[in-house]
Amino acid sequence: MFDVNVFGLSRMIHIVLPGMRKRRKGFIVNLSSIAGLRSFPALGYYNATKFAVEGLSEALWQEVEPLGIRVMLVEPSGFRTDWAGRSANESKHKISDYANTVGKNVRQLRTMSGHQPGDPVRAAQAIVHAVESPNPPHRLLLGNDAYDGAISKLDELREEFFAWESVARGADFPETANTTS
Repeated sequence: MFDVNVFGLSRMIHIVLPGMRKRRKGFIVNLSSIAGLRSFPALGYYNATKFAVEGLSEALWQEVEPLGIRVMLVEPSGFRTDWAGRSANESKHKISDYANTVGKNVRQLRTMSGHQPGDPVRAAQAIVHAVESPNPPHRLLLGNDAYDGAISKLDELREEFFAWESVARGADFPETANTTS
């Protein structure tokens, strides 16, 4: 997964970037996923690859946009592909402790495979539209689940950050009882 999703993407960037720098023009579109913004049970390694794509792309656009090169992350949710079907590998070893998290998510993904709401043709059209727009986004969410998932993640982060704001800003920790004697 890392070879394809991260290192393959990185190698491609290294190939095209010198020409783009020379021309002071270009557009790099990196495919991430809503799983690059929020994680899901059973998809830890996939999430990790997409989180890596997110970090690499964010740094890249900060580095190359002053040179006239644009970078956009495409963050789709479920589209009618074979992503969760026969092309997906899963462990044959099942751990009962994870039946309600990992197991449930795997069953749901397998059931939806090939029936996801997203249309790959419309996704491609949306990507082209964004690239050709006068002010393309850094992130292009595709699909209701991607949009809802991203907003939900922002809300969760905001709630947790505000709850711990005093600690983040360096406030003294409250006294805690010493439970070891």
